[in-house]
Amino acid sequence: MSGITASTISYLWSVDDVLGQGATASVYKARHKRSGELVAVKVFNIMSYNRPHQVQMREFEMLRKLNHSNIIKLFTVEELPSKQKVLVMEYCSGGSLLSLLEEPENAFGLAETEFLTVLQCIVQGMNHLRENGVVHRDIKPGNIMRQVGEDGRSVYKLTDFGAARELEDDEKFVSIYGTEEYLHPDMYERAVLRKPHHKSYGVSVDLWSIGVTLYHAATGSLPFTPYEGPRRNKPIMFKITTEKPMGAIAGIQRREGGPIDWSYHLPHSCQLSQGLRVQLVPVLAGIMEADQEKCWCFDQFFTATTDVLQRQAVHLFSLQQAMAHCIYIHHYNTVSIFFEEVASQTGIGVQQQHHMYLGHDLLLEGSMKVVNLPRTSPSQPLILLSYATDEANTSLPFREPESPVIPARFDVMADYNFSKIVVGVVHQYLRIVRLLHTHRELLLQGYYSYIMKLRNECREALHSIAMVTIRLQSCLNNLRCLSPQVHQHLPLYSAGIQEFQNRLDQLQIEQAKLSETLANDKSCQKIEMLLQKITAIHQHYRKDRLTGKLAYNDEQIHKFEKIHLSSHIKRVKSLFREDCVQRYKEVLDSTRTWNRSEQKEICGRDAV
Repeated sequence: MSGITASTISYLWSVDDVLGQGATASVYKARHKRSGELVAVKVFNIMSYNRPHQVQMREFEMLRKLNHSNIIKLFTVEELPSKQKVLVMEYCSGGSLLSLLEEPENAFGLAETEFLTVLQCIVQGMNHLRENGVVHRDIKPGNIMRQVGEDGRSVYKLTDFGAARELEDDEKFVSIYGTEEYLHPDMYERAVLRKPHHKSYGVSVDLWSIGVTLYHAATGSLPFTPYEGPRRNKPIMFKITTEKPMGAIAGIQRREGGPIDWSYHLPHSCQLSQGLRVQLVPVLAGIMEADQEKCWCFDQFFTATTDVLQRQAVHLFSLQQAMAHCIYIHHYNTVSIFFEEVASQTGIGVQQQHHMYLGHDLLLEGSMKVVNLPRTSPSQPLILLSYATDEANTSLPFREPESPVIPARFDVMADYNFSKIVVGVVHQYLRIVRLLHTHRELLLQGYYSYIMKLRNECREALHSIAMVTIRLQSCLNNLRCLSPQVHQHLPLYSAGIQEFQNRLDQLQIEQAKLSETLANDKSCQKIEMLLQKITAIHQHYRKDRLTGKLAYNDEQIHKFEKIHLSSHIKRVKSLFREDCVQRYKEVLDSTRTWNRSEQKEICGRDAV
């Protein structure tokens, strides 16, 4: 009922301000009666009092015991006039991690910086739990709250300790708690499939839930998915999680009765760099192991994740390969180790690497420390040059997102679900278009710097030849037998270098034209406008879904919007394929031609 309020001695809230609901309690946004301070209140229902008194008191005791920035803070415990207990906790303005993942722009997972923040907060919060001998037993994105600071940065906090209990590493328990998609297979078998067994459970059940949660945060989807979803095909869900091969981090059944497609890596659609994926996948494989004896222990988990979080990210753009990389390396490592990591990711040997930054040569000694490298970002990376002739890239740095088929029949629910998926897909299109735009900028800037570098080398070479000519002329009487041969070759050297300079002038003109085209490119803005229109239709369909059965006129409007939606999707794909991708290929083809020309000239000069 709208407008109903409830209160304790110190706090007041509306029952409409629901932050979350569970089987035994509801959480509301409340305010202090005097100060107006925002808090979250957890109000327990009658069902919760059917539990043993010890279980009822467990959450109060746990929260009083815990004190950490990544654990939700308990302020006080009050009562309603009905004597129902109310937990008064800190309010997190950013909602839950689940609500963040349900936003369309995160349909394919969180951005890398945000994911690392989630990882760090979970690791730190779980470390505090283990130091206090606590097992959570219901870790999932819905129980991880997000606080947004004044600087816009997120802090994530573990919440809902209703299922938590004290448990040391070598202890076991037999009671069942948790949410089935994130539940350890042994617990799933008993709690969801209702199969009796005599297994007990240890602290590793939290590690499994953390693994599923991290995979969800990284990709936007669950790792283990039967055909039609986890809740519609529970036996297959159990089969996937228990028969998962060692090292696999995902299993998907794509058709009814079909085989399970196992994956040993994160999907190409997620936003994490290859450098981070290499670090993360072994962690996920280690903690998402159904056999509790084979699963990592918390010490292994903390060691591995702390190692990842302590690494420094160095952004790198390989010019000839037209590929962006992110090297995760410890700040105390030497540059020699950095070179080896670059070689591992790019395939470019240590001796063939030449690095530039902001258009200038970056002179790096192998004994230097990585901490002394310049600060980089995706838009301002180190530029990696390779003098090898076989490094040209032949593939595009993306895969086009897959779009679902638009429902042919009028169906309010199906149309809403379709529009929700499409908004996420178009966000992915926009993300790739921005990536292509950045890559074009880096290619043009990188080759401009490369051209300037070669021009300087040509000037220096011509200056050296001129100096040699003068010296030979002054020594002509003493070198009569040698000077005719030398004088014969020096003009040839100069002519070859001048011809190369002329070629560089032509390349610079081509580069300037492509840069002007890039500056006038409005592809990103066009897709942003189409995304706004598609999002508006999705919001309209959300209202239609809540309405249920539509009146005739509303149904006609709904159908017209569907026609517009189809048109907008086609326009997005057309812009992407015929405009963005084609312009990227034009730049890529030009840079390959430049590279072949420059390599030919350099090899020719080396041969001379």
